[in-house]
Amino acid sequence: MNPTAPNHSASGQVTFLGAGPGDPGLLTLRAVEALASADVLIADPQVLDVVRVHARAQVDTPLQASADEASIPADVPALRDTANLVMAAARAGKRVVRAVSGDPGLDGYVAEEMLACAAEGIVFEVVPGIAAAVGVPAYAGVPLRDAQGTDVRFVDARTADARCWSEVGASDATAVVSTSLDSVAAAAGELVSGGRKPDTPLTVTVAGTTTRQRTWTATLGSVAQVLKAAKVLPSPDGGQPVIAVVGERSAAAQRDRLSWFESKPLFGWRVLVPRTKEQAASLSDQLVSYGAVPHEVPTIAVEPPRTPQQMERAVKGLVTGRYEWIAFTSVNAVKAVREKFEEYGLDARAFAGIKVAAVGEQTAKALVAFGVKPDLVPSGEQSAAGLLEDWPPYDPVFDPIDRVFLPRADIATETLVAGLIELGWEVDDVTAYRTVRASPPPAETREAIKGGGFDAVLFTSSSTVRNLVGIAGKPHNVTVIACIGPATAKTAEEHGLRVDVMSPEPSVHKLAEALADFGAARRDAALEAGDPVTRPSERRPGSRRRARS
Repeated sequence: MNPTAPNHSASGQVTFLGAGPGDPGLLTLRAVEALASADVLIADPQVLDVVRVHARAQVDTPLQASADEASIPADVPALRDTANLVMAAARAGKRVVRAVSGDPGLDGYVAEEMLACAAEGIVFEVVPGIAAAVGVPAYAGVPLRDAQGTDVRFVDARTADARCWSEVGASDATAVVSTSLDSVAAAAGELVSGGRKPDTPLTVTVAGTTTRQRTWTATLGSVAQVLKAAKVLPSPDGGQPVIAVVGERSAAAQRDRLSWFESKPLFGWRVLVPRTKEQAASLSDQLVSYGAVPHEVPTIAVEPPRTPQQMERAVKGLVTGRYEWIAFTSVNAVKAVREKFEEYGLDARAFAGIKVAAVGEQTAKALVAFGVKPDLVPSGEQSAAGLLEDWPPYDPVFDPIDRVFLPRADIATETLVAGLIELGWEVDDVTAYRTVRASPPPAETREAIKGGGFDAVLFTSSSTVRNLVGIAGKPHNVTVIACIGPATAKTAEEHGLRVDVMSPEPSVHKLAEALADFGAARRDAALEAGDPVTRPSERRPGSRRRARS
């Protein structure tokens, strides 16, 4: 063994990871893998929320700057203690992930941290990320090159000197300028002074790749007036970071056809989903795909049944062979049975020889997490009615037992029970859990609901209407009300709400789809009339003034 070689077994390793420009979906697969195995996560404040969700629950996060600290310029020497944190954790044998915005190769301070690791013989790797100067124009619908192969120049306005501005101004290359909202006009002036024509097109994008993204199209000579007309006011902290793309062939003039992100049907809409985060997972993902920002607010809390004996007898009967089937109608039903199993020292093996049905994909996922693969999931509508469509009738020749165990909520409807009886099955309809009204959400959320801070709310049952109004108040009249069916809509109207959207089928995903269609039609109408595209919440009195303050 080379005695001068570093002893890697005695030290940890460091992964320098690029978190991209803002959209959590732009993390690479390798980045997610590295985060999942990290012992220590040291992240820039602006990307901590993006990367933290992929780390283990036990991960140590020693660097979590406050909002005030995050606003201090990064070149203040006293704040550059990140390298010391990285090195100390690595020396202790930890697997360290150092996450930065954009790409680590474009961060000079990260380069210094890499050199420090190399000097001590600490093993490190680099996981590239999408740089803001590349990712933001893509999300703004502004390709940087055309078929003729336009040159592209990247300029950091914070460090550019007169020579840089002169060279870029004298060229016909597409210029991608990283600057701040307050300094865009000054950067445009530098390019004009360097030789660019004042009528050269440019786009300015703020909060790129996030649902707060906004893009303005102008020219070098008019950008100051355009931003002033948009009421973009100077800010005390020096302005939000922006990416400006300048050039005759930068496709700025074609942005109305290429703006795929900001033209999503629910772009930037804050949508209230009256469900827990676990229950709303796939629904929230669907809303995000439409450009919305889902906000989950549970309106129902789950508690054990008042008399547990019925549930206890059913679980014992399941183990002793009393049932041919067990049907789960919700994630909460899976959780209730799982908890009862754990109480008795049982696990998924107790389902051996029993057929298992799940009412939908989320319930099926909960079963798989329990170690049980469902035998039956609806092939069509994800509901009790959809499950009955595929449920086989009882056949005494092939089914040695004619009984079904149905653990469910105390307020569940009788649709599934009646349908199974009609198919020839005996049903043990067991209350596995009770549903009660949840605690009120935080005051900020309640104020947003009543004050019109949400653009839409999805009501998935009559109980969600009653409970939301009971714990948080009635949604503001500018809020779009979307209901899953006629019964839910009737309850909403009884509470004084105007129903704007009705799902064509009793499915949460069809409900989200119907809301997206509503948003798209609303957007198209605004464009056809020549009006600005705004969110419903922007129609409430004083909303524009508050948004700028």
